[in-house]
Amino acid sequence: METAAVKDYVATPPYPRFYVWMAVVFLLVTFGGFTPSYWARLASGGFHPPPIMHIHGALLFAWSAFYLAQTAWVASGRTPMHRAWGLAGIALFTLVLCSIVILKITILRLDEARGLGEASRRFSAVAICAVPMMIGMFGLAIANVKRPDIHKRLMYVLMAGMTVPAIARVFLALLAPAGALDGGPPPSFVALPPAIVAELFIVAAVVHDWRAGRRLHPAYLYGGLTLLLVTGFSVLISYTSWWLGIAAYLEGLAG
Repeated sequence: METAAVKDYVATPPYPRFYVWMAVVFLLVTFGGFTPSYWARLASGGFHPPPIMHIHGALLFAWSAFYLAQTAWVASGRTPMHRAWGLAGIALFTLVLCSIVILKITILRLDEARGLGEASRRFSAVAICAVPMMIGMFGLAIANVKRPDIHKRLMYVLMAGMTVPAIARVFLALLAPAGALDGGPPPSFVALPPAIVAELFIVAAVVHDWRAGRRLHPAYLYGGLTLLLVTGFSVLISYTSWWLGIAAYLEGLAG
């Protein structure tokens, strides 16, 4: 009896709703991070971005809310509901990815018309390189749907990585000179500090796991390293001529 009680205690996380609360944090970061560069400017009435930006914003916010709903269902014991909405989640995430690519191509075209083509093509490496990483991490999470310990952690790392653009907007609002939001694309290396901040979400999850079972789950280790390596790789290649050629090709897909 005593041994069974000890096992039950060890197997029960000290923060059973950790993923729900972190999903709330991700949702708040996603919304709040874009407030200076999107929501506040939209409310002012003088901001008229291309329609795809509104579509992308709506899809991204919907995905963050969907992730919160999925974690809440599992935490409340409604796992069948979580699984029933799985295909809808795959469809929604696919739309988010498509909106990222279309938005980036649109921005490339607009920046080219403003005479900022090369700077925009260099900075586009950050977003474009993130797409394959997101596809791979999401695909691995779906492939491990019958292994909840891996599935939920890969999805968590994916969400942490998706907060990088929102965190970057906060950096721009707080640290960039006045008018930077209306200026040209920043240098690609500015993506590194937000990525490091996003890693803190993964560190929080590692601490949660450590307190629960005194171990580091490989999903957090490899997922966190992948996020940093892909960001660093995108910064490095953004300064190469062959990346400029790839970005120019993508820009040309818009006609």
